[in-house]
Amino acid sequence: MMENVNYIKAFISTAMATLTGLWGWFGWLLLLWIGLLVLDYVTGSSVAAKNGKWTSQESKDGIWHKFGCVLVVVVSGAADMLFATIIEHIPGITLPFEYTLLLCPIVVVWYIITELGSIVENADAMGAPVPDFLKKALLKSKDTIEATGDKL
Repeated sequence: MMENVNYIKAFISTAMATLTGLWGWFGWLLLLWIGLLVLDYVTGSSVAAKNGKWTSQESKDGIWHKFGCVLVVVVSGAADMLFATIIEHIPGITLPFEYTLLLCPIVVVWYIITELGSIVENADAMGAPVPDFLKKALLKSKDTIEATGDKL
């Protein structure tokens, strides 16, 4: 097995470089968000099971909630594509920068912070000690993202 370690490292490095080339920074942001969606669902289900309140209906509701979040991200991405197309093809509309993405990254970051806050709440409900400064930092971050979105 030890002789394969370098091959495994090389494979992982190549895969990560390839994905970064294809996705860029935003792809990794989306991957983080998707991972947090799953982790929040699992931890939320764990809390419900721990408290004897897990039901298939609650589980389905959680999945629908997550699906709704995915739809919002898709809509924000579509809006970005629409705005970029309009700016590129309508004479007289010029910006001092190239418009590629604006809304979607802000929405995804907002959801990431929301998922992190929910996971922390779930950990707290499981009995884990959660530092108050972490809760406050996540809340402040969410407020900052909200303010940034409001400025648009």
